[in-house]
Amino acid sequence: MCIDHPFALSRRRALGLGIGAASTAFLGGFALPTGAWAQDPAPAPNAISPDEALKRLMDGNARYAANAQSNRDYSAGRAARAQAQYPFAGLVSCADSRVSPELAFDQGPGELFVVRVAGNFVNIDGLASLEYGVKFLGVPLIMVLGHTNCGAVDATIKVVKNNISLPGHLDDLVDNIKPAVEIALKEKPQDPLNAAIVENVRFNVKELGEANPIITEFVANGRLKIVGGLYDLSSGKVSLI
Repeated sequence: MCIDHPFALSRRRALGLGIGAASTAFLGGFALPTGAWAQDPAPAPNAISPDEALKRLMDGNARYAANAQSNRDYSAGRAARAQAQYPFAGLVSCADSRVSPELAFDQGPGELFVVRVAGNFVNIDGLASLEYGVKFLGVPLIMVLGHTNCGAVDATIKVVKNNISLPGHLDDLVDNIKPAVEIALKEKPQDPLNAAIVENVRFNVKELGEANPIITEFVANGRLKIVGGLYDLSSGKVSLI
C-alpha cells in the first residue's frame, strides 16, 4: 500500500522521532488528565533497578512453568489500583491467544504494562504507549516477547518468499515484520520460522533502544533496560534472547 501524504513517516523515522516533535503543541492544548494518566515519574512501589525488575519477571515465569503460581487472589489491592498504577515492567507481546503475559510471568493486575499486537513489533502507537509507561509510570524494564510457532511471522515468511498479498489490512501488519524476516532469511537458516521469530525480537529491541527522545534518554542514564525474550508455547518457559 502506498501512502502519498506529505506528513507520512517511515516506520524507522517515526520510531526515531517518537512523539517529541508534536509533544509541545499537543500538551500545550491538552494537559494530561488527573488520575491514572498523571502519575509521578518515579512512584515508590516500582522504583527498582532494571535488573531487579528482570529478575522478578523471570522468577515469576519459573513459578508459572512449574505450575507453582503465587498470584491467585486477583481482588487483592483492587481499591488501591483504582487510584494509581505502578507497573514494574513493560512488555511488547504478540496478540496470540496462547500467550498471556500476566499469567506467563505470574503477575497480578497492575504489575505489567503490556502492549500487544500480532507479531510483537513496535509501531508509533506502541512506542507512545511505552513512552508513557516509562516517563509517567516509572517502568524500569521493557521486554519484547516473541513466542514459538508465531503465525504472524510465519505468514510474513510466506509473503516474502512467494510475493503474495494478504486480505484486508494484514499486509500493513506484515510490512512491520518484513525487515526482521528478510534479515533472517538472508542467512538461509535450517529453521526459517524460528530464526525469523528470534530476529524479529532482536530487531524490535534494537528499534526501541534507538527510539528518541524518551526511551534513549532513560536507557542512557541507566533507568531503563530493554531485553528480548522467547516464550515456548509447549513448556511455558521464557528464555532471554
